[in-house]
This record gives sequence, structure tokens and C-alpha cells, in this order.
Amino acid sequence: MKIFHITASYKPAYIYGGPIQSVGKLCEELCENKAQGVKRNDQEAKIQDAIEVFTTTANGKEELNVETGKQQNVDGVPVTYFKRWTKDHSHFSPGLLIHLRSAIICCAQDNKLVIHVHAWWNLVSVLSCLVAKWYKVPVVLSPRGMLTSYTQGNRNSLSKKILHIIIGKSLLKYVHVHATSEQEKNDVLHIVQPKSITIIPNLVDVPGAESTKLKVKRTDHVSTFKLLFLSRIEEKKGLELLFEALASVNFNFHLTIAGSGDENYIKSLKLKAESLKLGERINWIGQVGNEEKFSVMANHDLLVLPSHSENFANVVIESLSVGTPVLVSQHVGLVDYVKANELGWICSLEPEDIAEKITDAYKAVAKRKTIAHLAPKIIAKDFSDETLAEKYMELYRGILNKNVE
Repeated sequence: MKIFHITASYKPAYIYGGPIQSVGKLCEELCENKAQGVKRNDQEAKIQDAIEVFTTTANGKEELNVETGKQQNVDGVPVTYFKRWTKDHSHFSPGLLIHLRSAIICCAQDNKLVIHVHAWWNLVSVLSCLVAKWYKVPVVLSPRGMLTSYTQGNRNSLSKKILHIIIGKSLLKYVHVHATSEQEKNDVLHIVQPKSITIIPNLVDVPGAESTKLKVKRTDHVSTFKLLFLSRIEEKKGLELLFEALASVNFNFHLTIAGSGDENYIKSLKLKAESLKLGERINWIGQVGNEEKFSVMANHDLLVLPSHSENFANVVIESLSVGTPVLVSQHVGLVDYVKANELGWICSLEPEDIAEKITDAYKAVAKRKTIAHLAPKIIAKDFSDETLAEKYMELYRGILNKNVE
């Protein structure tokens, strides 16, 4: 079995946030499982299983400084980068499409190929899906939050509607959708009825058992309640709502904002913070590297994510893995998981409710202590890399079996 992963951007283009982490982690674990299978003399792993990634040099307004058109090893994953002719968010790359077509033709006789497309609304994803459909190759689509009513009506909404009517709708009926949460599944089904839809959580890179050692003992009442926002800074994240909420709380707090985004948008946020007299209470630390983000999370009392839309939200799992509780909006994909396991607080998109839930978290010293103790163990059990990777392999096998029938 061969799986080609198609994505408009790949590591080290961390400017794109969570999706880069999710796709990279999945591909790395699939390759690791294949290697382990060979070591065990696993018969299925010996049938020339192959994981490959086809991507572009996309890195926001810039391009990655990588060799193009030649396969290379990126953290154990065979990756081929191609130049793109257009920037965000179209990513038109004829070289990638030509290479994909050739690779499909080479695999035609095997009849054991699955193409896994990540994200939607860009020309890499849509046209790759079209090529796969032309050659009758089964496609798994991970929308990565791109198939919701919010994203349809947000940035470039007119071009999305035109693309959807002309080609997108028919292609989406051809694919097998992979959703990362029940919420994302419902969002997708409101837009289209694909061949099938399966829920499998993202693989998330977390510290593991040693994460409990990272947690700084901050669960008693202290002079300042430390809040953290760690994500890509964009409109859907609800920072304006958070600022309005914080302007009304009556205890000492400090908010750290970690992440990058459009410079003009960040300037507008800073102006809003100043107008609400929050400037001195907010520290903008910019993009945080993978090596330091867990210690940053551990040194805060509460992660806040009042997003308008999140299909999953890796940062929630990352925060809980070091024992830091979370406050998420009801539009975050992991909201049901947080609620079921009592790992934080849920808010609406009303500033008054956000302020109330932050205050509840501040007062709930015992609950924060319990979360700090239990959350790392719960996350380690529920988000085992090996277990989740096997679920993805089961999805690919099941689709191939149906395609043969």
C-alpha cells in the first residue's frame, strides 16, 4: 500500500500554525510504524508500503529555502517540495500536479494507492483531488477546519463559493473525509455528503510522562493570575472578545500572547488593548519554538482560546499535557473532550460570559490543582501516537478494500 500526502505547505513552514504540526506528526508516525513493522518482520509492512509527501515551498509571503523537485528526508519522512506560482492562499504549483500525475501512473498496476489531501480551498488540494479522481484513485480529505460555515463566509468568500460551485462540490462527493472531532464532522455534513466520513483525532507532539515535571506550582492564589494565548494570531481566534472580557474582570491578571500573524492585524489588536487600558497587562512574545512552548504553557495558570471556529485545536492537548487547564469556546472541536474529562471551562462568544468563566477559573483553586495532576496522564493515554497512527492505517486499508470491491 502506498499513501501520497498532498499538502500546500509542510515543515518547516511553522508560520501556518497547527495544521503544519498535525500533518508532519501524522506522516512521521506513519513512517515510524512502517519501520517498526519491517523490524518485526511484519508481512504487511513488507508489501512495499510507502509514505510520501508532495508539497510546495510556501512559507507565508516568503518561500522555504529548500531544494525543489527532488525527494529529501525531513524528520524521517520522504518529502518533495515544488515551487508555487502564486502565493497564499491559492498556492498554484504545476510542478506538483505533473509529478503527482506521473506518480499515479507508475502505481496504476498495483491498485494499492491512497491519496491523502490536507486542507481545502487552495489549488494544490483541489486540483490534486481532481487528478486523483480522473485516475480513479481513492482520496482521503482532511479539511483542517476549511469546511465550515465560518470559513466559507470568511476570507475570500466569493472566490470560495465560485470554486465550490464549479468544481469543489462534485469533488467533495468523491472523497472520504477525515474529521478530527464530532464538531468538524457536523460542520462538513452541513456543506456536503462525501463518500464516507471518519473521526480520528490529530496526533499531537507532547512531552510525555515527564511533562508533570514542567508544571510550575502556580495553583494557589497568587498576586497575578497568568493567562496564555498561544496560537496563530488571526480574526477567528477571538482575541478582540478576550480583550473586552478582560477589561471587566476585577482581579489582577497578566496575559501572554504567543504567536505570529498579519502585522496590520496585530497592530489593530494592540490599539484595541490600549483603548481598553490593557496594554501594560499584555506581553506579546511572538512565535514560540517547539522546544520552549511547553515550558511557557506550564508557567501559566490558564490557556485561553475563545475561537469562532476550530476543527480540533492541538494547543488544547499540548497545554493539558503539562497540566495547564484550558478555557475554550463552544466552537472549538475539542470542547466535548474538555467537558467530558472536566479539564477546563467552556464559554460562549459573549465577552460577559468569557469574563465570568475566567473568573470562575481564577477562583477554582482546587479544580486547577486536580487538572494539573490528572491531565498529563489522561492525555498520554488518550493520544498515544501508535494507537492513533494505526487508526489512520485502518482507514486507508478500509478505503482500499471498498475501492477494489
